[in-house]
Amino acid sequence: MLNSLEIKNFCNLKELKINSLGNVNLITGKNNTGKSTLLEAIAIYAAKGDLNLLYQLLNERGENYRQTDTNKDATEINLKALSSFFPNRNIGFGENDSISIGTIDNTLFGEQQSNDDFVAIRFLKYLDEDKNEINNESNRRTIQTKLFSTNNQESVFVDYNIGLEIRIGSSSYTFPLNRERPYRMLLRTVGYIDNFQFIKTKNIDRDINGKLWDNITLSDKEAYVIDALRIIEPEVERIAFIEEGTRERAAVVKSKANNSVVPLKSMGDGINRILTIILALVNADNGYLLIDEFENGLHHSVQEKLWEIIFYLSKKLNVQVFATTHSEDCIRGFEEALNGNKDKLDGKLIRLDLKKGVIRPVEFNSEELKIVSDGNIEIR
Repeated sequence: MLNSLEIKNFCNLKELKINSLGNVNLITGKNNTGKSTLLEAIAIYAAKGDLNLLYQLLNERGENYRQTDTNKDATEINLKALSSFFPNRNIGFGENDSISIGTIDNTLFGEQQSNDDFVAIRFLKYLDEDKNEINNESNRRTIQTKLFSTNNQESVFVDYNIGLEIRIGSSSYTFPLNRERPYRMLLRTVGYIDNFQFIKTKNIDRDINGKLWDNITLSDKEAYVIDALRIIEPEVERIAFIEEGTRERAAVVKSKANNSVVPLKSMGDGINRILTIILALVNADNGYLLIDEFENGLHHSVQEKLWEIIFYLSKKLNVQVFATTHSEDCIRGFEEALNGNKDKLDGKLIRLDLKKGVIRPVEFNSEELKIVSDGNIEIR
């Protein structure tokens, strides 16, 4: 679990440092202040720099150029796409050009990013050298990789390749970019992928909801989902997923009132959004839940109750939650759930401000958030 966070050189987050995080964190701020980008950075951290996730994010951004740039070689195509993760699409090859995502340590020399708990991503130049090695069995060819940084003038005189290096602490791996899709050549990550779920802005009825339900079938977690759905429809008794067409399964619910079975889609966006959020939460044990634009599809009257469930389940299942919002109602519901419980809950609101081209966080703990709420102070 993240108790602090430092992000360097990731998209528009040139250097963002958040000194303290809660178990449940709500991120707010104006447009283009990096709210969704912050969630992406946490996803990359949780996935330990998994290359499949990077390309998934590229596809969602429309940054995959494979089909449109058929006249360009694979290295140029991959560089063009992957450069979108770096500030101003910069393609640099030095240590200072690396994306870095990790926690903050307090040392004798002040605050520094943890040496053991971070993800770093950068472009690098390398040279493959073929050598013959003779042993008792046969002649074998081994390949040695020589790396060049921007400060190494030797790279000017050689025909080098370009790769993407992903480091997790002291472990690293270099993915060549001279293939159409590097991860197809080698499905390998350099670290263990933590359990996390990422709910994007428009994820109200996701294809994977049926699979997430299957993961918790016949467990106590079924009751958590039903309880959450009752925020909107108190008569919900049971839920199931049935085949709809050939590509996905749709949720249906049984009502105690008239013993009928109805498609959840017919009950509105709000209850479907709640299903998506709670299914993701109960499938993220000991990991992370990321929610972009929490309030989508939700009436203001249900948000406080949903936050109460999220606070309860995140603590019970040891899930750290990060959600973004533009909504004053969402912030109010978050504050009321945070401060309305007799037990002390661990939640924070973090506003991202863009000033003079630099994005900075402003942190609000539960007490400060209550003062803001009671005084009707605008903090979105």
